[in-house]
Amino acid sequence: MSGVQRLLGEDVEFEPVERIAGDARSGLLLLCDHASNALPEHYGDLGLDGAQLSRHIAYDIGAAWVTRRLAEALGAPALLTTYSRLLIDPNRGADDPTLVMRYSDGAIVPGNARADSAEIERRRALHWRPYRGAIAAEIDAMRAAGTAPMIVSVHSFTPIWRGHPRPWKFGVLWDMDPRLPRALLAAAQTHLHLLPHEIGDNEPYDGALQGDTLDACATPLGLSNALIEIRQDLIDTAAAAFAFADRLAEALRAPLADPAIRAPADFGSRAAGAIGRA
Repeated sequence: MSGVQRLLGEDVEFEPVERIAGDARSGLLLLCDHASNALPEHYGDLGLDGAQLSRHIAYDIGAAWVTRRLAEALGAPALLTTYSRLLIDPNRGADDPTLVMRYSDGAIVPGNARADSAEIERRRALHWRPYRGAIAAEIDAMRAAGTAPMIVSVHSFTPIWRGHPRPWKFGVLWDMDPRLPRALLAAAQTHLHLLPHEIGDNEPYDGALQGDTLDACATPLGLSNALIEIRQDLIDTAAAAFAFADRLAEALRAPLADPAIRAPADFGSRAAGAIGRA
């Protein structure tokens, strides 16, 4: 993809996807939908101050560090977005009402208040579609190399939501294919050193969401997949994130080595009609 994109008649250098090269035969593709809180220069700060752009509303704190470390440890390719989800959310379907947020967790987003259908389509074309296209291309390349990949999407979540503490430190979100999620849930106590009540099975969110990245890019191809959620205070420094990722890499090694988990299979989906996630 070209590093120069056209926004409202101006040339602006902003590459929407970061690709980390890896072994196409590794059997694993890592994704990080909400890796960055950066914004293209044209959009300024969307009317928000630095404190707001440093919050979870702008990106998944620590998730990029975890993803990069996993890619290194497992020799797997990875794709990360380079823009804030406040610009457009790459983990939403093209027509999801939360694709461009005007209000997020108590914060009004002034730069999105007047985003009409034409502006939303511009953001889809310049940022949302290139990420989805990069995922499809990477999957095609890995399948062409002879290995259909497992897909693992890395996210983080806040310790408190709307005043309520969340008990989980780690969650696995999934739709209908139980193979990789069950393996990760079972490995979490051993490799992540977590207690049962600290591990969320489809918590803090449900993994079936129509049009999200895994629903669109993995489930239709029967690719084994899971979305992992890590509580952000456990990975909010590079050192902590790398340490967590090293333990998570060990939890992934057994599923990666199991042909029964990695083989493409059609389990169907619960996601049809499930639009919108907190």
